[in-house]
Amino acid sequence: MPANSPLYAYIHGQITPLDQAFLHISDLAIQRGYGVFDFFKVHAGQPLFLDYYLDRFYQSAQLMELAVPLARPTLLAVIQDLIRHNDLPLSGVKMILTGGYSANGYDPSEPNLLITEQPLVLPTSEQVTTGIKVITHDYLREIPPAKTINYSMGIRLIKQIKARGADDVLYHHQGVVTEFPRANFFLVKQDNTVITPATDVLAGITRRNILALPESPYPVSVGTITLEDLYQAKEAFLTSTTKRVLPVVQIDDVVLGTGKPGPVTLALLQALLELEVEEKQQQTAVATR
Repeated sequence: MPANSPLYAYIHGQITPLDQAFLHISDLAIQRGYGVFDFFKVHAGQPLFLDYYLDRFYQSAQLMELAVPLARPTLLAVIQDLIRHNDLPLSGVKMILTGGYSANGYDPSEPNLLITEQPLVLPTSEQVTTGIKVITHDYLREIPPAKTINYSMGIRLIKQIKARGADDVLYHHQGVVTEFPRANFFLVKQDNTVITPATDVLAGITRRNILALPESPYPVSVGTITLEDLYQAKEAFLTSTTKRVLPVVQIDDVVLGTGKPGPVTLALLQALLELEVEEKQQQTAVATR
């Protein structure tokens, strides 16, 4: 697709130019911030790990008492059609399910399903080489297993994050670490074992892939991480669809390890990249049958 070609979106049961995709102001996503979403990566027309993202999307909808208006095979066909329309080399697809057009601004109605696709920018080599600084904040998301559209706390903290020269905020609840607003957290202990919070977090797909690496170079498990554990960590990193594995080199005022991305983090990043290559090859083989 030429660089300036218009993008398309799916809304109201059809694919339409993105600049013509609108919701009425009565939608509960606007009135009350009520809805769920999910987001996955597409490389050369092939979605990566799509089954896991669809599983989570339907689960989030169920947790929020919302009915996805399309059966899974139909939703998959719509996604594939939208990807063909946009024809982007590297992109992210976002599925949003809202509370629908509410007559009184509170009661849910028939949900609206929106699907958009945008070019995707991955972390730069400099970010990976340098790592990022994060701050901590006491906050627990409502219904952590659901990927809702409510990011109020993370957005409200942006000014504070920037004022402290940081890149992101890591949530904890009464001293027990949970997650970032848009990513999962992993800690590397002094013995090179790796742990990620077990409860009160969104089950990230990249998190799942790290936990399920067939030949992980280091032991990875789930468990409890406290603020005290953070400040004694050898390394740390976050995971997400858009950031993959991104090293964390400072938490609040504490520099971790050498202050640079460590070997455990970088080894797991390499293992994830290799897993993505395998997934791309598998999806390409399926598409060409």
